Amino acid sequence: MAIGVAVVLLVTGQCRKPAWWLGRLIARTMNVQHSGVTDWGLGHVLLEKHFTILDVGCGGGRTIDKLASLASEGKVRGIDHSAASVATARSTNARWIESGRVEIRQGSVSRLPFADGTFDVVTAVETHYYWPDLAADLREVLRVLKPGGRLVIIAETYRGRRFDALYRPAMALLRATYLTLEQHRERLAAAGYSEVEVFEEKSKGWMCAVGRRPASSAV
Repeated sequence: MAIGVAVVLLVTGQCRKPAWWLGRLIARTMNVQHSGVTDWGLGHVLLEKHFTILDVGCGGGRTIDKLASLASEGKVRGIDHSAASVATARSTNARWIESGRVEIRQGSVSRLPFADGTFDVVTAVETHYYWPDLAADLREVLRVLKPGGRLVIIAETYRGRRFDALYRPAMALLRATYLTLEQHRERLAAAGYSEVEVFEEKSKGWMCAVGRRPASSAV
């Protein structure tokens, strides 16, 4: 019994912050598992070819690869608090990094190493529920967005989705923020975002929240 609990805690901990060889394996697995929901979520925001984009919690780097292809004349930055994820993401995007169009760093969403008003779009795929302080971290993302820029949150896990009863214990074990669709809307608005929209693909249990930094906002 004790061994089983230890295994569960190890795996859930790796989902929150991948580490070592197991973390790299999980990061690569997430590249495949999250591809469909990522494509669906990115379809809810305009991505121009010249955009400068940040992917927060970049994991294994598959989203960065997609963004670099879409923003074909722009730049993409990635950040993750896991060294294992950063290593995997850099491997996944080696060609983009070599060309100078992608840069991936280790760091925290709570203290983004970028100047105010740097990005046209910030993406967060399957990560925001792990952020240390969601309210403050949403404001930190707002800071690095250009006026009129947009944050896109994409996830397969939210309160009220299909089979919700199965997800609640796992989210509690992960110490994750588990919000309804309406709570996502409220959190973004409270952090200073405007034109907040929340989308749901109910049959698959996917959600996407999009918020805009107002043109006149001061963070």
